Amino acid sequence: MRIFLTGGSGFIGSRLAPLAIQNGHAVTVVTPINTPAEQARCDALTKAGIKLVIAPLEDAAVISRELQGHDVVIHLAAAQHEAQAPESHFHKVNVDGTRSLLDLASKAGVRRFVHGSTIGVYGSAAAGSLDEQSPLAPDNPYGRTKAAAEQVVRQFESAMEWTIVRISETYGPGDMRLLKMFEGIKKGRFPIVGSGENIHQLIYVDDLSRGLLAACTAPAAPKQTVVLAGSEKLTTNDMVAAVSASIGSTKRVMHAPMWPFVVAAVMFEATFSPLGLKPPLHRRRLDFFRKSFFFSNAQAQQLLNFTPQIGFREGARKTAEWYQANGYL
Repeated sequence: MRIFLTGGSGFIGSRLAPLAIQNGHAVTVVTPINTPAEQARCDALTKAGIKLVIAPLEDAAVISRELQGHDVVIHLAAAQHEAQAPESHFHKVNVDGTRSLLDLASKAGVRRFVHGSTIGVYGSAAAGSLDEQSPLAPDNPYGRTKAAAEQVVRQFESAMEWTIVRISETYGPGDMRLLKMFEGIKKGRFPIVGSGENIHQLIYVDDLSRGLLAACTAPAAPKQTVVLAGSEKLTTNDMVAAVSASIGSTKRVMHAPMWPFVVAAVMFEATFSPLGLKPPLHRRRLDFFRKSFFFSNAQAQQLLNFTPQIGFREGARKTAEWYQANGYL
């Protein structure tokens, strides 16, 4: 395939692109560069011989030109971590940006559009296992605008096929989000906020990349929504124990009550966000310790013939090795 990948400077995209190349596909990565981490990832992609186009999605002329001749779009670009930004910013990037890309891809003759969504569209914790038919209840700007973007994809009228992939918590080499956990556990300074019994179903980034590539070709995938999650249901306490083992730490992990952090997050948001500044702590960051999500993998197995291969203990070890090799631990 000739794959047009947005968001290639992000953690997931920067791992997906080389894997696609290894599997014999051609990849064009289109992305802006906003941070040193994104610059480093783009440098690595260029070094690997992957075509890189530095442009925002709003640059319709560049996007239209670069889309020509591609078979598939994998759309991962999104506004996600900008806690200081208003909801209108998330809407512009996640909803309007998706609508524009759909239109340009259809006009360019792209065969299939794989839209990267998020389990954040489910909102807060729910009782029991979730699947693709579970009700949506997004509770923050990112989740709300990603749910709205899903509707844009479903309602877009074109001969172009589409598949929506809801991505679970993703980790692995290159992930800077969990680095603070690894660092904190190594130093004995990582508090578990709350009981630590909330549930995660993380997916290793290379497993996720395989699932996204499967969504590009699976005959049963068009007009379908699929959750891609790992095979294990882990509590936060389980995750911390696995990370401790991966770095050989025997230091005791402390627990802290939830309520002071929630109060502090609300106060920081009220103070920093109106000034356009990123709060040092916000409620979405606490979701890691508060929300419980676990999923049925039946749809991914049935439609994509996809089964995750990497368990969290192995994945944590591979991630720790990458951190250590790159000087982060």
